[in-house]
Amino acid sequence: MTATLLAGSLALATACGTAPPTERASASVPAKPPAVSNPGVSNPAVSVPVTTTPPNAPEEGPKPVKPTGDAINVHKIRWTQAKAVSKGKKVRLTWWSGVEPCTVLDKVKVKETSKRVTITLYEGTSPKARNMSCIMIAIEKTTTVKLKKPLGTRKIVDGAK
Repeated sequence: MTATLLAGSLALATACGTAPPTERASASVPAKPPAVSNPGVSNPAVSVPVTTTPPNAPEEGPKPVKPTGDAINVHKIRWTQAKAVSKGKKVRLTWWSGVEPCTVLDKVKVKETSKRVTITLYEGTSPKARNMSCIMIAIEKTTTVKLKKPLGTRKIVDGAK
């Protein structure tokens, strides 16, 4: 009796972690669904595609932001790209940053000379983030600044370097 009970427990324990192949979840849709014998009844064995992007995920590309002017612990931040737009009358800056309200663009300083345009981004923490846990994840942000004169042949320089 003890041997039978032991053998039954062993068989039950080894079978718990495995499911028949038809019951396993699948992340792909077959190219051609299997034939259904009864056209009025759907086939439960057909799998549905699994998406990794949540339905309310943000659009692709850098997130456009504007300076808040009220951040605390403000510091310079380096940008990764500067591109002249609007016929050189504006410059679009792109950089990597943290999520809001933990990391916000406080201000942008622009210094123009005849040979160069120096643009400095300043980030900090929004006062709204007080007593808030902040996740450590990087997101790409962008902002556009207006120049006094069109860029022309002047060089764009990062003021945070």
